[in-house]
Amino acid sequence: MSNPEGFSERRDLNLREQPNIVLINCDDLGYGDLGCYGSTAHDTPALDRMAEEGVLLTDFYMASPVCSPSRGAMLTGCYPARIGFDSFDGMRVLFPGMGIGLHPDEITIARLLNDAGYATAMVGKWHCGDQPEFLPTRHGFDQWLGLPYSNDMGIQPDLYTSQERVELSEKLGFELPEPLRIPLPLMLDEAVVEAQPDQATLTSRYLQESIRFMRDNRDRPFFLYFAHMYVHLPIYVQERFAAISRNGPYGAAVACIDWAADVLLHELAELGLDDDTIVIFTSDNGALARPGEGSNAPLRANKGTTWEGGQRVPCIVRGPSRIAAGIECSAMATAMDLYTTIASWCGVDVPDDRIIDGRDIRDVLEGKTAESPHEAFYYYSGSSLEAVRSGNWKLHVYKSGHYGSEGAPTEELYDLAADIGETTDVAADHPDVVARLRQLIDLARHDLGDAVTGVEGARCRPAGRVHDPVTLTTFDPSHPYYMAEYDLADRG
Repeated sequence: MSNPEGFSERRDLNLREQPNIVLINCDDLGYGDLGCYGSTAHDTPALDRMAEEGVLLTDFYMASPVCSPSRGAMLTGCYPARIGFDSFDGMRVLFPGMGIGLHPDEITIARLLNDAGYATAMVGKWHCGDQPEFLPTRHGFDQWLGLPYSNDMGIQPDLYTSQERVELSEKLGFELPEPLRIPLPLMLDEAVVEAQPDQATLTSRYLQESIRFMRDNRDRPFFLYFAHMYVHLPIYVQERFAAISRNGPYGAAVACIDWAADVLLHELAELGLDDDTIVIFTSDNGALARPGEGSNAPLRANKGTTWEGGQRVPCIVRGPSRIAAGIECSAMATAMDLYTTIASWCGVDVPDDRIIDGRDIRDVLEGKTAESPHEAFYYYSGSSLEAVRSGNWKLHVYKSGHYGSEGAPTEELYDLAADIGETTDVAADHPDVVARLRQLIDLARHDLGDAVTGVEGARCRPAGRVHDPVTLTTFDPSHPYYMAEYDLADRG
């Protein structure tokens, strides 16, 4: 693949000296869902061991509290608004058959590494556009097995009657979408290989494909992006995980996530690649946190919000030959930093013809510093700038409801070092801090835009668009689907 104009030429690399990268991204896994982050509801021995052998980040953020923007940001190293991924024709995430996706000119971390000679593969959920121009294989991945969007975007029973939908829409302040009647597609590269698949088997299928990929590329550097289906609703799990769960299907899904990590780490050791591989584990946003299920504790609120529970997520990084072991690090870091940091580890230059918001956090992960490279981190809900963090201070300037329903201006200041749960507003006690953070908010509005104040970002790029988009599947009543309609109505 040729380099885009303005992108520095690839280096001549001694490929055998480059580390392998395995990036594991969960779906809706909460800050408090792992044993190493304090969970008492779930046993996660493999991930706990991974934390003991690497770095556990306590202040790690996704760039959005919902999935399409957070995934696009992680893959490109940019705030969602920077790449036109903050809003999708009024929706907060992409839906089947939309003509929007990650612009073909965006340079993902997969494309960077692939151009430098890495073998690249993705398994699992994409959710950055389902039209051919936007698929993983057009963004630097040699191969892909997985779902193009969330696992609740197949055919399911309706949750509400028509009247219930109207009443709930009025209560929430936004219209609830009608249930989808499009079969959920399982993709292999750019082809649908199964519709309405057995979701309980998908993680095992993803692991089989991952192991095959690692074995086939054991003698060259590789990048594997493993994007879990779990713990997004609906949750279908194998009985062996349900049998050991203390927290119903949700706990069973967490157990499956832990097992999958154990399988990948075991395979790396069997291949003799353990010391040469950096494994990163995280989640795309906070847990939905329905009663008795997921947990963002001790953080406030949940997925879809710009409180800490919506965007601060688990992150564990392990790499025996490069990463400090047994460290709990409180430096503020973001998923956007993975872009720049992975590129640096792998000896690849980041693009110099565009703004990249991620910073190189190798020194943090290698135990050389505890200082964050960021002056500020900005919390966006869709296109609305709602808060900023600088140091331990977090200022909220606007608060929308769950999933971006209508909100209102505010001025609330929290000291996250003393009050991780955002329980006590101290704005009146620190007017100087409020004034400084207000200045940072103004800078972000000019740079990235803000729907609340009507400011357009000065340095933003467009999302990709196609004319006449089509869905990947249509319902065929004569097709022998595994499940013509999934029997769980849960959607997240």
